[in-house]
Amino acid sequence: MRLRYRFVVLGYVVMPEHFHLLMSEPQHGDPSKAMQVVKQIYAQNVMPRTRQRRSKETGLFAGATKSVNVWQPRFYDFNVWTDHKRIEKLRYVHRNPVKRGLVDAPELWAWSSFRDYLYGQTRIVRVNDTDILTMRIRGSSA
Repeated sequence: MRLRYRFVVLGYVVMPEHFHLLMSEPQHGDPSKAMQVVKQIYAQNVMPRTRQRRSKETGLFAGATKSVNVWQPRFYDFNVWTDHKRIEKLRYVHRNPVKRGLVDAPELWAWSSFRDYLYGQTRIVRVNDTDILTMRIRGSSA
């Protein structure tokens, strides 16, 4: 999605029931659309599926489960305009697992960008990868 919408991930944390993402404004589309697609792809590819077979007798699907909402109906965004606010939000994101009592220190939580900043370790989600941005010449629509 970073390539499709051309945005930079500045920081993230994946929690048991939600995630926080600090990102640049997408060059294509808008943050709402980018988040919608990220959430859809996760729900389609990561969530377990139940194999369902239609019963010959009843015509109903056997093994059908209740619909499970994976995500909240919308996301909550916050515009960051200064370096001070970006650092504040990044600290909040990285401290979230500690605050929730899941780990004793941010570097112990494997599903965040904290180690990228502390140790320079590149994780599954690349942080501060500006190579995906498209250079624009003033007055050009390219």
